[in-house]
Amino acid sequence: MTKHALDAPQFYLTAPSPCPYLEGRMERKVFTHLVGEKAPAINDMLTQGGFRRSQNIAYRPACENCRACVSVRVLADRFQPSKSHKRVLAQNRDLIGQELPPSPNSEQFSLFSHYLVNRHGEGGMAGMTSLDFAMMVEDSHVETRIIEYRKRGPDSGITGRGVGPLIGVGLFDVLADGLSMVYSFFDVDEERRSLGSYMILDHIERTRKLGLPHLYLGFWVEQSPKMSYKTRFKPQQHLTMSGWEDVG
Repeated sequence: MTKHALDAPQFYLTAPSPCPYLEGRMERKVFTHLVGEKAPAINDMLTQGGFRRSQNIAYRPACENCRACVSVRVLADRFQPSKSHKRVLAQNRDLIGQELPPSPNSEQFSLFSHYLVNRHGEGGMAGMTSLDFAMMVEDSHVETRIIEYRKRGPDSGITGRGVGPLIGVGLFDVLADGLSMVYSFFDVDEERRSLGSYMILDHIERTRKLGLPHLYLGFWVEQSPKMSYKTRFKPQQHLTMSGWEDVG
C-alpha cells in the first residue's frame, strides 16, 4: 500500500445487498481502510462523522433513498441513570469488568457462539469461526480494549478481576472524545440481569471516569424494534444533516 493511501484514505462503495434491519429494502455502504500510523486519528474523525469500525474497516450506510440508520452517542458527562437503570445496576452489583488488551480466547468464543445461536441465529455473523472471531477482536490499528465480566471475588476490589465463568464481553475503541462500543455479547441464560443494558451503563461510567464526553453506540433504526434499547440512555445526540443534535 502506498504512503498516499495511508495518509489520505480512499473511500469505496459496496454493491447493493439486502438490508439487515428493514425487510424488503436494499443497503449500500461507503467504507475505507483504517491502517497505518494515522489510523487512530482517522478513526476519531470518521466516528464523529457517523462511521463505525469493524476490524480495519470504517463504514457507514450510503443508501440512495433511505436515511433510517442514525448514528447515536450518549452524553456520558451529563447522564443520570433512570429508575430502571438503577435496578439493572443493582441486579449486577455482584459483577466486575476486567479491562484487557484485545486478545481473544476460547472462553470468549464459546460465549460468543452461544450468544449468536440464541440471539442472532439468522444474522450475517451466525457462521463465524474461531478465526473470524479472533480477527474481529484483534485486527485493529486503533486503541482497542476488551472487558471480561465475571462475578466479584473476595480480592476483586484489589485485583480488578472477577471469578467463575465468563458472563459478558465488551469490545470498545478509545477515541479522543469518548469510547465507541464495537461489539458486546453475554450469557443469554442470565436474562434477569439485562446484561446488554448493564454493559452500556458500565461503559458510560468508564467514559465518565476518563473525563470524556461521549459513548458511541453505533446506528439506531427507529423502525427496528430490536434497536429500540439504544434510545433509553439519555441525554444523547443523533447525527443529522445539520450535525449532532441533542435528544432527551
